[in-house]
Amino acid sequence: AAEAGNARAMCSLGRCYELGEGRLTTDEAKAVEWYQKAAEAGEATAMCNLGRYYEYGKGGLTKDEAKAVEWYQKAAEAGNATAMCNLGNCYYNGQGGLTEDEAKAVEWYQKAAEAGNARGMCSLGYAYEYDKGGLTKDEAKAVEWYQKAAEAGNAKAMNSLGVYYELGK
Repeated sequence: AAEAGNARAMCSLGRCYELGEGRLTTDEAKAVEWYQKAAEAGEATAMCNLGRYYEYGKGGLTKDEAKAVEWYQKAAEAGNATAMCNLGNCYYNGQGGLTEDEAKAVEWYQKAAEAGNARGMCSLGYAYEYDKGGLTKDEAKAVEWYQKAAEAGNAKAMNSLGVYYELGK
């Protein structure tokens, strides 16, 4: 299916090469090759994965945070929740040529959280806890987002929620 041009199959094949699944040995260069093809065909998950490879300089790619941001932006605009969160992190940390911008970061965390991304939920909880990105400190909202993130399996949120319980907040 990937060889026939199906973008979703291209992305899936890239993942198989990335993880060494389905009788394939791990080959990050092949993973990048298939993610690139799928991304160019408009597949949002592949765009996000390609961004990650550029961010960390894996799979034979030279580390290039600007290209990572470019792919995260495209994937986020195409509705990929992981890319929304990653883009939020790039704004928060001022990566890839972006100016540090907590408000923009929180905007992307909100979108990621609302789209079901557990890291986005946790980051939004943090923003409410520490009044980041123009949000007013609101521990009840922080707990609400930490709870959602914890229920979605985010360990960092589980810890933050545990601290709230420990302190009786």
